[in-house]
Amino acid sequence: MNIDQQSPIDVLPNINLDLLPVPDGGLRAASDGLHRPRILLLYGSLRPQSFSRKLALEAERVLLQLGAETRVFDPHGLPMLDSCDKDHPKVRQLREWSQWSEGQVWVSPERHGTLTGVFKNQIDWLPLEEGSVRPTQGRTLAVMQVCGGSQSFNVVNALRVLGRWMRMVTIPNQSSVPKAWQEFDDSGRMRPSPYYDRVVDVMEELMKFTLMVRGRSDYLVDRYSERKGAVEAAALARAAGVVEVIQR
Repeated sequence: MNIDQQSPIDVLPNINLDLLPVPDGGLRAASDGLHRPRILLLYGSLRPQSFSRKLALEAERVLLQLGAETRVFDPHGLPMLDSCDKDHPKVRQLREWSQWSEGQVWVSPERHGTLTGVFKNQIDWLPLEEGSVRPTQGRTLAVMQVCGGSQSFNVVNALRVLGRWMRMVTIPNQSSVPKAWQEFDDSGRMRPSPYYDRVVDVMEELMKFTLMVRGRSDYLVDRYSERKGAVEAAALARAAGVVEVIQR
């Protein structure tokens, strides 16, 4: 039986669902349409017992309960940046899913005081722009990390820097799960705790921000400097056309 076939109380037994309503539809922009908010989840480990993957899947369950449509990208088989063409199937899938998304969840373990190469490689394959399409600009972002030892915020801080660089709307809340090995049971489910409650908080906040931003992101990221650059580029193009006509 998959998640969609189970009742919410079976999927989320550690949440008081009476206290977690689906975000108010009044947050939606007028141009939203009827589709559910589209959330992409990325995680940063290839280990068979990856705790960042377990946390991403736990977050996905909460997002589904809140009315999102989700996709979880599997980084297995994603080549290192520049080792192949961007038409590689895994690269193409990652870029297409990023373009599909309206919000994203980034989860990475902490390794040597920062995020993993597995996670960074996924972000590196997402260009700031490709033609007129920016795969991440204007999308909402929630950041989370898992720690093998005591609680740290190195990774979520680094992820915030990445999110800003990718021109994303990073929500204020975040999650850092210390000693992750003791926060999940043998079936991979996160045990009830204040850390679990924080994950729920973060996903709820992400949904609210996504509903508020989508349909408005083009307006929110419309910048004076870029409008100015476009006008100047158009003027140069017109001038080049005049020169070409004269030369003929």
